[in-house]
Amino acid sequence: MSDLRVTVAGVELKNPVIAASGTFGYGMEYNEFYPVSLLGGISCKGTTLKERAGNPPSRIAETPAGMLNSVGLQNPGVEAFLSIHLPWLLQQDTVVIANIAGSTLEEYCAMAERLEDSAVHMVELNISCPNVKEGGASFGTSCQSVEQVTAEVRRRCCKPLIVKLTPNVTSIGDMAAAAEAAGADVLSLINTLTGMRIDLRTRRPVLHNNTGGLSGPAVFPVAVRMVQEVYQRVSLPLIGIGGVSTWEDAAEMMIAGASAVQVGTANFRDPMAMPRIIEGLERYAEQNGMKSISELTGTLKKW
Repeated sequence: MSDLRVTVAGVELKNPVIAASGTFGYGMEYNEFYPVSLLGGISCKGTTLKERAGNPPSRIAETPAGMLNSVGLQNPGVEAFLSIHLPWLLQQDTVVIANIAGSTLEEYCAMAERLEDSAVHMVELNISCPNVKEGGASFGTSCQSVEQVTAEVRRRCCKPLIVKLTPNVTSIGDMAAAAEAAGADVLSLINTLTGMRIDLRTRRPVLHNNTGGLSGPAVFPVAVRMVQEVYQRVSLPLIGIGGVSTWEDAAEMMIAGASAVQVGTANFRDPMAMPRIIEGLERYAEQNGMKSISELTGTLKKW
């Protein structure tokens, strides 16, 4: 039997398949389909300092080979996460990743301090949020802000720190290098691409927020390219995200340089997507004589 365990920033996952933030809640609903202990990890719903109601509807729209969402980080806030959801998650025998978001640097820092004393295994820093003090530009779209928010969170939290990169930039390699310089332990990529659909009857955007994040199979080739680009640029372990729907996608992402993958939109179409991906990776590793699935990472052969 091939060993599916992978180690990311000193944290051992029983396999490289992680539920992506914002698509899996806290795992309770999916646990009715299969024990979430099968998973390598769960990146929990994006958590903010205070409770958020999210954006007004409509905030989900289907697209060819994917979907747009502008949910707006609806969540119960960090205190509810720690008191209600985390105790259940810690009983599920899987790695728990707290995904944190904020509109100011101070909010990120407060979240980091609150989670430092918690039992979460890793922290994932969502830097695709608008920095309200800098005119609304995303924290993740300039090297300076990437480095600043990463460094400040790093100072306040010693847990393994994942920085989740946005693809809506001129050079994702530069952003990756900035996060690495500021103390990130892991990079996860990509977050959603910004997109829009229009209702022909009303000539208004389908989403009330006008634009939303595009996810699903449509973004997969972009994600693979960016993972490969970042793998060549930095020395940190990578978690590949973006349209991973099958075990073949997961294997491809790992060949491009990912140590693990996150699966998101696929869970909406097929609640059993992740168990199927895990089974497929195990078969692939055995058929190719691999002692460990980690042997796959970064093995791309360019022409």
